[in-house]
This record gives sequence, structure tokens and C-alpha cells, in this order.
Amino acid sequence: MNFDLHAMPKVLRLYLELSQYPILAKRIRHRMREELFARGVISPDVFEQEVTDKAIQSQVREGIINPLEEESPDIWQERTQQIRDHLTDFYFAYNLPHDLFERIVQEVVSRRLPDREVILSFNPELAPWDLLFAQGETYENYPPEHRSQVQHHLREIIVVLIKAMISDQLSFVRVAREYFTIADLKAIRAHRIGRGKIGGKAAGMLLAYKILQREAGKRGIDVERSITIPDSWYLGSDVFYDFHANNSLFRFMNQKYKRHEQMIADYPQAYNAYLNSRLPDYVQGQLAALLEEVGTAPLIVRSSSLLEDNLDTSFAGKYDSFFLPNQGTPEENLRALMNAIIRVYASVIRPEALIYRERMGLTDYDERMAVLIQKVEGERYGRYFFPAFAGVGFSHNPYRWSKRIRREEGLLRIVTGLGTRAVDRVGRDYPRMVALSHPELRPERGAGMLRRYSQHYIDVIDLEENEVRTLPIREVLDINYPALGAIISVDRGGYVQPLNSRPLSLEPDQMIVTFDPLLAYEEFVSLMRDVLGILEEAYQRPVDIEFAGEVLATHPRPRVRLALLQCRSLTRLQDGQAHEIPTDVPQEDILFTANEQVPHGCVSGIRYIIYVDPRTYARIPEPHTRIQIGRVIGRLNQVLGEETFILMGPGRWGTSNIQLGVKVTYADIYNTRVLIEVAHADGGSIPEVSYGTHFFQDLVEANIYPLPLYPDDPSAIYRDDFFTGAPNSLPDLLPADEGLAPYVKVIDVPAVAKGRTLTIIMNGEEDRAIGYLTEEAVRDPAS
Repeated sequence: MNFDLHAMPKVLRLYLELSQYPILAKRIRHRMREELFARGVISPDVFEQEVTDKAIQSQVREGIINPLEEESPDIWQERTQQIRDHLTDFYFAYNLPHDLFERIVQEVVSRRLPDREVILSFNPELAPWDLLFAQGETYENYPPEHRSQVQHHLREIIVVLIKAMISDQLSFVRVAREYFTIADLKAIRAHRIGRGKIGGKAAGMLLAYKILQREAGKRGIDVERSITIPDSWYLGSDVFYDFHANNSLFRFMNQKYKRHEQMIADYPQAYNAYLNSRLPDYVQGQLAALLEEVGTAPLIVRSSSLLEDNLDTSFAGKYDSFFLPNQGTPEENLRALMNAIIRVYASVIRPEALIYRERMGLTDYDERMAVLIQKVEGERYGRYFFPAFAGVGFSHNPYRWSKRIRREEGLLRIVTGLGTRAVDRVGRDYPRMVALSHPELRPERGAGMLRRYSQHYIDVIDLEENEVRTLPIREVLDINYPALGAIISVDRGGYVQPLNSRPLSLEPDQMIVTFDPLLAYEEFVSLMRDVLGILEEAYQRPVDIEFAGEVLATHPRPRVRLALLQCRSLTRLQDGQAHEIPTDVPQEDILFTANEQVPHGCVSGIRYIIYVDPRTYARIPEPHTRIQIGRVIGRLNQVLGEETFILMGPGRWGTSNIQLGVKVTYADIYNTRVLIEVAHADGGSIPEVSYGTHFFQDLVEANIYPLPLYPDDPSAIYRDDFFTGAPNSLPDLLPADEGLAPYVKVIDVPAVAKGRTLTIIMNGEEDRAIGYLTEEAVRDPAS
């Protein structure tokens, strides 16, 4: 390459400035070459080859006929060094900005003169990422005694990169800047596909893990041994725009401004349009490379929108996630992965998600969906792949089933297998509820109740059939399962016994998932309590997490490794000051009382009660009618939106099993103030409480109080005659739905109670609640 004389002024300027640092010039030029190589101006191999070629040319110009023999090694080294310096000056001056050179000089000099103030010579908000990473790495490599001189510059660079790559939510940034390093951000960048941020779900997981890496050791936790996160890749949020542009899908992005009925009517067409679309070619190529890297490991594709897992809006369950067994041909696996990503994109315009955004004041927010792709945590057992345990954890226990429970020590909702059964209300299945202050204290009493209110089915990945399946536990677990001793108790008929040692034989029907062996030892409980406590302290507010776990050993005591899957701040009901339960209410004015699992709050001036009689509901033979009841509830939610009303019905609102309760979603109930689950006695059983599920999170964020009632409890009051005998206002409110009046009753309280309204006072500390008729409005601190 010949020197361009017209470029000499730039090179000359650089040379003259370098001449002012005769001793440090060598280090400065070394840093200049690092920048040239890092930015792709020229590769190290090509650069050194050019040095050699020009050195030989210079020998010829100086009359050396045989370069290899006529010049000593020392002279040759001096010659090549001078050529190297000249080429460094030329390439740098011709390709990179001069302020970068000034910054390098300042950086090198600052190491020699640590007391001299280091001034950042560029604006990090406007600088390219390569420059930010290079400068950030330089600062992080400073010796500790000099690091304080540049710490403020390093923090600024980290903040800029966090806002650009992860999240610009200031509440997140304020915490994240204390824990993320340039090395962490480089690792995220290396696993990112496309451009844009990685979204809230990925951000929460990564931040929580960084917090635990730094803080857990102070509590004696070996993080390297005890806590991990899944291998993860991030589809940047800007890909969402490219996808819409390439497939002409922007026409659906204004769904959020339509009436709710129109959103619901349009969604099937919009969903099909998404499914018939393609991801950009550059994304397909990188996804194929990702699949080649992970091999046949099962994957999960998770939503990670920019709105998810913020301080006040979790979007729990609003967007989709999909497990991918990943056991097909490379082409089949790629198609499945792309289809899952597209389906996650389609969930952005799902009516339930749009209505949730509206209620949270986020309709006008520019929603972009990033996608989190992870290896599924778990191990193979036979033909199935699943974790030994999974679930959700809360640093603050929202409800107690015993006054002995300390709320501040947290709550777990835990299952064996994939964690889907821990976050959803599914079938006739129940997770283990663990109050971390008293892990062996259960809501259920007696062997019969333990047997009934336990987990009977398990979600697994069937590696042979290449699909996700739900199976009876007895078809998956047997006496040879390595983690059995931490999970199972033995049903002895009249009592339940922990599996303290592995028996020679065990009938499948004898196995009950209790996790008693795991919970009987302090190690697991202490680990979960510490993890939740550390994260709450860092976030400065309660948090909830999703996790999966591996049982490393069962004897002499269970030893586990925890995989952190998600972390977000926990929204709490705005319950205000405590309310005393009144003692002077006339008996005839009390409609109900409760003394179990009571939240804390007050709602007064209730005009309407939407009542679904649990006994009548249980006798409905047709599934279609049960489904229609949920839809009528949704329509009443709209019609009564400006009124104060509550919902009362059979004991599992929001379940996916219409035999057990009314199937509703957030979009059907968000206007109600209290959701009451009525549980009539059934062999002395207790219904599952909803807290810990996505449905429960919906209630909390909408400031809806969940309240269970037990009409057959002799210590409780329940005016069944009032609810069954009151006139039904459904035909007046929704004439078209009059046919469902035998199943759905709308009680106009003032019309029945001589102008009075219903007040509900709940005292969570005393676990007592009362609903009574009154003419006086009690101030609701949540309003």
C-alpha cells in the first residue's frame, strides 16, 4: 500500500503529538493497534504481513541485495518496529477519529499519573458500542488503586449500555448499574440475535443472578455450587419491527385502540396472519446456528417484552411461552423454533394483553417484543425430560393459613416436573404450598386431605414422541428415580410417611408428592429464604421468582442446585391502614364471615353481587353452558364497569378445568373489587388457594381482593337464603343472556336491602372478614 501524500497532514499531526511522549509512545501505539484490530479496520495477520513486506522493500531501497543474510536480527527488529509504528499512525489517522487517539493517550498517561483527573473525551450517549465496550474494558482492567479515578466514567458507560441493550426503565437501571460489569454486558451481546433490547423477563433473570453472585456469599451460600441460570439467547426487540415490516403486519398494531368487542372479534384473523408470516432471513440463519450449538437439548421460547416484569406491571401470563422438545431433524427443529417465536409475537395483540395494558395505563407505550430462548432445566429419566422440582417463590407471603406463619419469610408453590403446574390453576391437581417460616405446616389436615390435595399429574417433555405431555405421576416416577427420596412420601392408608430410605418395592398408588423429605432439612428452606431475602433487599421491595431445581443427592440429606428462571418485583394489594372488624353489626345484616386465608383491605358501597351458585354449577351437564357462563361474566364486567360490584362463585375461579370453576381470564374480571370463592364441604376438603399463580397476580395488580368462604364451617356465617332468594337482574342488564339466568344471578343489593349497600372488611392479621349491609360508606384506603 502506497502512502497518500494528501493524507500526510493527519498522519503528521498524529506523529507530532506522539513525539511529545517519547517513552509512552510504544504503549500508546499498542493501544492504537488494539483499536484498529477490534474495530475491523485491518486484521492482525494482514497488518503484520504488510509490515514484513514494507520492511523488505525498505531493505531493497537501502541497497541490501540479500535481506535474509545481510542484516542482523537486531537491525531487522528495529526496522520492522519503525515500519510497524508508521503503519499504525497511518491506519489510525486515516480510519479512526482523532478524539479516540486523545482518549487513548489520556488513558495511558493516567496509568502513569494516577492522581491526574481522567476526562472522558467522547459522549457515551452518542458513541458507538464498540467504543463503549473498548473503553469500559480498559477502565475495568485498571489496577484497584487507580480504579477510583475512572469509576464515574465506567458507571456512565455501563448505564448507557444497560439502557441500550437491556432496559431503559429507570427503576431497573438504578439497581442494575450497581451489579452489571462490562464483561457481563459483552456476554449478553455475544448471545443476542438481531438488534434492540433483550426485554424485561431476560433482564430480571440476569439482574437477580448478578445480585446473588455478589451478595449470597455474605450469607455463607456457595453460589457456584447452589445457584445457576439456564443457557440463554436473546432475540432483540428490534427484530419485532423487522418481522412486521417484512410481512406487512403493522395494520394489526392499532388493535389496542379498538373497542374490546372488536379486539376479540379481530384476533383470530390477525393470529392467522402472523402464523402465515416469516422471520427475516438474517434471523433464520442465526437461529439455525443456535440450534447447531445446542444440539438436541430441549428448549423453551419465552416472551420478554419491554413492558414485562416492571415494578408495577408484571404481565404475568399475558404473553406466550412454548417448550420445544427439539428432537426432530435440523429442519424440523428450526421450523418449530421459528413457529414458536412467531406465536410469541402474535400474543402481543391478544385481547387479554391489550386490555391489561389499557387498565395499566400503557396503551400508548411502544410495545416491542423481545424473545428469550433457553435450554430447559432438567434431566432425562427414561424417555422423559423434566426437572426434579420447579415453582414460584414470594419473598412476602400474601396469605396465611395459620397465625404461626410469618409473612416476611416468604412462600413457595412447588411441583415436580415442568413448572407450568405451579403457575396455572390446572385440572384436579394441587402444588405443595410452603410457608418458609414453617415449611412443614400445611393447609391440609389428615392423610385423606394430603392425598387429595397433592400433585397427581406431571408435565414432561417426551423425547421419543418429540412433544410436551401431561401424565399421571405414577407413569413417570418409580422406585429407581434418583430424586424420589426428596419428593415422595408413602401413603400407609391411615397416615403418610416420608420416604426416609429407599424401599425394595413401592406400589405406584402409594406415592404422594409432598416434598416432605426435602423440606424436613434446613438446607433447601434456608437457601430459598436467603435467595428471596437477598433479592428483596436489593430491589428494596418484595419480589417473586420462578425456579427449577436438581436434586444432587438424597442421602444422608437432600442436596439441591437451584436454577433461577425469572425475577420481578412483587405487586401488593394497596390495602392501606388496618381495619378493625366491627362487633356491633346486627346479626340479620351479616351476609357472610370468613376466618381463613383472609387478605387485608376494605371495600364499601358494593351495589351488585354477581353470583354463580356452586351447587347449581356442579350439576350443569353440558360443557358449552359452563363456557358460556364465563363469557357472560365478561360481558357483565363491561356493563357494570362504572359500578362497584363483586363476584361470588365456585371455588376455583380462573381454572382451565371448567368442571371445577368458572373459566375466566383477566379480561373478564378486571372491574370487580372482590372475587369470592365459595367452597361447600366435600368430605372435609379444602379448595386450592390461588396465590402464586398468574391468575392471582392478575387479581393483585388489578387491586381485586380474593376471599375464600366456607359456608359449612360452623364457626362462619353464610346467608345462603339471601343469595339464592334475591331477584335476578341479569335479564335487565343483558337481555340477550336471559337464558343463562338459572346459572348466573346479578343481585342489586340496594333493591333487595332497602337502599343499603354491602361492605366487606378484611383483617389479614386476624384472618377475619365480614360482609354486611350498611347505609354508611366505610372509607376504602385502596380507592
